[in-house]
Amino acid sequence: MEPPPMPSVIEPAKSSRAACRTCKQPIQKGELRLGVEAPNTFGDSGEPSYQWHHLACAAKKKPAQLREALGTFTGEIPGKDELLKALDESSAKAKPTNYPYAELASTGRAKCQECEQPLEKGKLRVAIEREVETGSFMAKGTGYLHARCAKAYTGDPELLEKIKANSKGLGAAELEELGREIS
Repeated sequence: MEPPPMPSVIEPAKSSRAACRTCKQPIQKGELRLGVEAPNTFGDSGEPSYQWHHLACAAKKKPAQLREALGTFTGEIPGKDELLKALDESSAKAKPTNYPYAELASTGRAKCQECEQPLEKGKLRVAIEREVETGSFMAKGTGYLHARCAKAYTGDPELLEKIKANSKGLGAAELEELGREIS
């Protein structure tokens, strides 16, 4: 049985050894930082650990995790108004965090997990969570499908409803097209 995910956390840095996973700059001792769960590549048991981010960097790259952590953090956050403004701006652009979801492909580099054909830039694609073997352990990552291939690949009769619930950034025309292709 897999352990439940660790919640994202805000805490003061215990030392100056950790570098921000977003900007690669050191996080100074005592500075508030965001910890996001990640696989522990150094442990034998595969238990997760945290990857650390400056709060300002997390507002841009990890808005959902930062918002979650802000909800449970009880301390004072310097510059909180600016942080919340940056968080709101990036949340509007952020990809969904729940699978499956649909989006317009930002590049033409990905291939469909079902038919192995390229996914055309600017066209609808369905994102699913998949396991990826990294050599020493299995990690979870995003896989992409053509909308027309998604139902056959997943075998999920409720796929369209799940995608609609998780795809907040799509307009009515895209949702209608998605429904035609998945049905």
